[in-house]
Amino acid sequence: MWAMSAVGYRRLGAAGSAAVAAGGWAAGTLPSRDPWGIWVPHGPGVTVAATVLAYLGLTLLVVAWWGYGRAGSSVRHTLVTLGWWVAPMLLAPPLYSADVYSYIAQGAMVLEGHDVYGAGPSVLDPAGIGGDAAASVGGHWTDTPAPYGPVFLVLARAVAGATGGTIVPAVLAMRLIALVALVLIVLALRRLGREHGGSGGRGEGGLRDGGGERGALWLGALNPLLLMHVVGGMHNDGLMIALMLAGVVLARRGGWITGSAVVGLAMMVKSPAAVALLFIGVLAGRAAGGPLARRVAKGLLGPGLVAGTVAVAATLLAGTGFGWLRTQSVAGTIHTALSATSDLGLALGGLLHLLLGADPDPVEAAVQRLGLAAALALIGYLAWRSARGRLDPVHGLGLSLVALVALSPMVQPWYLLWGTAVVAASAWDGRSGRVLLVLSAALVYETAPSGRTPAYGFALAALVCAAGALLLRREAARARRPGRLPAPRAARRDEVRTP
Repeated sequence: MWAMSAVGYRRLGAAGSAAVAAGGWAAGTLPSRDPWGIWVPHGPGVTVAATVLAYLGLTLLVVAWWGYGRAGSSVRHTLVTLGWWVAPMLLAPPLYSADVYSYIAQGAMVLEGHDVYGAGPSVLDPAGIGGDAAASVGGHWTDTPAPYGPVFLVLARAVAGATGGTIVPAVLAMRLIALVALVLIVLALRRLGREHGGSGGRGEGGLRDGGGERGALWLGALNPLLLMHVVGGMHNDGLMIALMLAGVVLARRGGWITGSAVVGLAMMVKSPAAVALLFIGVLAGRAAGGPLARRVAKGLLGPGLVAGTVAVAATLLAGTGFGWLRTQSVAGTIHTALSATSDLGLALGGLLHLLLGADPDPVEAAVQRLGLAAALALIGYLAWRSARGRLDPVHGLGLSLVALVALSPMVQPWYLLWGTAVVAASAWDGRSGRVLLVLSAALVYETAPSGRTPAYGFALAALVCAAGALLLRREAARARRPGRLPAPRAARRDEVRTP
C-alpha cells in the first residue's frame, strides 16, 4: 500500500516536522526580548494550541521514522528524506531548549573580554551585545560558567560578532553550525556503516536487509531525537558527535594521529568525546608492530598525547584560558530526573536526613561519584574486550558512551545521541540498536517545545517505551514463525565473541 511505503513515510514525516516547526513559532523556546518582533508570544490560548500541534507533529515524525526503517529505500532516498524532514525546522525559533541563548551570550562574553569560565551571562550589559540572549538564558545557567571547550566558544564568539548578538540572526547562525555538524555526521555514518555492513537476515525488505550504510543513516541521522535537539535545539552535542565520528573514521583508515587530533577538537567542544581516544588507542595498538609492550604503550599513550597537544594549542590560540579544566563538573550541580545516580543519591540522602538528621548533600555526591566510577570501570572493560578482539572497537565506543550517560550525575535526553550515533554505525539492527531505537522514540517526548520538562512528558515517554518494546516483541515473534529463516548467528554484530 502507498501509505506504508518509503515515499508515504517520507511525506508523513515531513508533515510531522512541519507541524513541529509551526507549533514552535508560538510554543517554542521564544526569547525574552526580540527587537525584530518575529519570535514573540501570542497569548496562552494560541500557545496551548501550538503545543498540541507540535506534539501531534512529533508523533507523526516518530511513527514515520519507525515505519521508514521497515520500508524499502536506498541510501539516496534516505538522504533526500532527511532533507525533507530537516527543511521545515530551518527558520523555526529554538525548540525544546534555551541552551542556544547561553551559547550566544557566552560568545558575547568572550568577544567583550569577560572570563567565560569564571562568570555567567548575567555579567553582560542588558543593552549591549548578547544582552537579549542573556535575558533569555534558562534560570540555572544565568550565573553558571561555561562548561564548553574553547573551540566551541570561538565559534560562538564569531556568531556574536557577525550578528551583533541580535537574536534572530544569531540563532540562525548557530543553526547553520548545527547543519554543518549534521552533514559531517551523515558523511561519517556512511563511511562507518559501509565498513561494518548490516547484520542482515532479520525482517523482510527495507533497511533491515539493506546493509549498514542505510541502517546507520536511519538510526543515527534520521533519528527524531537528533532532529529535535541538534537541528531544532541547536545543541553543541551535534558538533561534538560529528568531530568524534570523523576522528574515528580517520583512525579506522589507519590515520590514528589525525584521528586523535580531530577527537581533540571534539573534546574542545564537549569533554565526553575523550572516551573515543581509548578506542582509537585500541586501533593504533593493533596496527603497531613490534613487541607487546610497544603496542600497548602506543595504544595507551599515543592518542592521548596527540589530543592533549591539540587541546593545549586550541586553548592558547582561542585566548579563553584553561578555565574549562575546572568547569567540567558544573553541570553535575543541576539535578535532572533522568539521572539514575542523582535520583538514587537524592532518595538515600533524604531518607538518612529523615531518620538521622544527616546532611543529604554528601550522600548524593557520594552516589554520583560511585556512578561515575562504575561507568569508568565499564568503559575500561569494553576497551579491554576490544583490545582482545572480542568486541568491535567502534561498537565498544558506542556502548561506552551509553554507559557514561546512564551513570552520569546529569542526564539530558539529547545525551543519548552520543552513543546512539556510534552504535548506529556498528550495530544498528542488533540488540543495542533496538534498545536505542525505543529510547530515542521515547525521549523526544520528555522535553516540551518550550524547553520545560513537564510531568506529562515522562508519562508519554514511558508509554512510548512500553509500546516500542511491544512492537519489537511482535516483530521478533513474526520472524520466528514457521517458514522464516533464522538470522545467521555469525552476523550478530553486537554480540561479544568468546574464544
